[in-house]
Amino acid sequence: METLLLAYGVEWLNLIVRWLHLIVGIAWIGASFYFVWLDNTIRPPKPGSELAGKGVSGELWAVHGGGFYNPQKYLVAPKELPPELHWFKWEAYSTWLSGFALLVIVYYCNASAMMIDKSVADLANWQAVGIGLATLVVGWVVYDLLCRSKLGRHDLWFGIVMFVLIVAAAYFLSRFLSGRAAYIHVGAMIGTMMVGNVLMLIIPGQRKMVDAMLAGKTPDAIHGQKAKQRSVHNNYFTLPVLFIMVSNHYAMTYNHAYNWLVLAAIMAAGVLIRHFFNLRHKGRIDWRYPAAGIAILLAVAVAIAPRPVAPSSTIADFGRVQAIIGQRCAGCHATQPSQPGFAFAPAGVLLDTPESIRQNAARIYLQAVQLKAMPLGNITGITDEERAALGSWFIGGAR
Repeated sequence: METLLLAYGVEWLNLIVRWLHLIVGIAWIGASFYFVWLDNTIRPPKPGSELAGKGVSGELWAVHGGGFYNPQKYLVAPKELPPELHWFKWEAYSTWLSGFALLVIVYYCNASAMMIDKSVADLANWQAVGIGLATLVVGWVVYDLLCRSKLGRHDLWFGIVMFVLIVAAAYFLSRFLSGRAAYIHVGAMIGTMMVGNVLMLIIPGQRKMVDAMLAGKTPDAIHGQKAKQRSVHNNYFTLPVLFIMVSNHYAMTYNHAYNWLVLAAIMAAGVLIRHFFNLRHKGRIDWRYPAAGIAILLAVAVAIAPRPVAPSSTIADFGRVQAIIGQRCAGCHATQPSQPGFAFAPAGVLLDTPESIRQNAARIYLQAVQLKAMPLGNITGITDEERAALGSWFIGGAR
């Protein structure tokens, strides 16, 4: 009973932290998208106008919620510091902290099921967790050093090199962790780069500008330029990270033999689509970018589609199928799971009665036979012969 209550408590903790992560993530991404849109949309004031004399580099008019707004951006800073200055930082910090907490709750506290796939690498729990944590640290250090190098001055080449390095990280992780854990750690690595930009460069740069104004000095424009560069990086990172956040629902991607390549293609599609919107905000519409992004997604969908399997001459009877599922699957997928760490059946899928097994026949075939995504990390040790039996039963009509 104590084990069940503990699992139930962890389930609630998972829910609350995941909800918090979603809320603060929306706040961060919403603010980020808005300011990138604002930066791309503002137009310079007329030469000799009052705004130009005040040092305003751009403005725009907008209507929203029944009100009119007139945001203005200064080339460096206003002549006097306003009495109230709004900062945007806690959205980023809260997103990373809640995301890391979720990583600990879901993955690190249950590494044997969520991170380790013995068919990939036979690791101890501490080794899998260590690889995950090292990825976050090394990812940030390499990214930050590249930003500060000469390469960081060339946006296109920097973007290409970073994309290659991120894909290399995905390949490395896929050789040691389960596909699901590899994906989520690529996302956590990128998310760490994003929040590192805010914590280590954007906010400190803004503080230096404010401190200079308080001291009666003219702020150095370099701080704003560096902050904008990192903000633009975060803008392009966002769609790949958002995909990775939901990728754990789609085993067809993370459990593919070339999962790292699938991830690379989907991330590239996200970057292309995001670039279309950035250009559009500047007044330039180029449909080639979203078209290329959609084409990549369609190509991935075709490439990873399940292949038809020829009917087996021997069809497993339902008794055999029920015994396999009872031994290998129903420990988690039951009204009262017996597998430690599970208080409820994952995704609400029950496989503990003949009716529920038949009802989920297609799901069983896709997840356990075609994708080999279930059981998670093959924690129950299902064999290839047992998967083949499940497959023959489904192809034979799932009777």
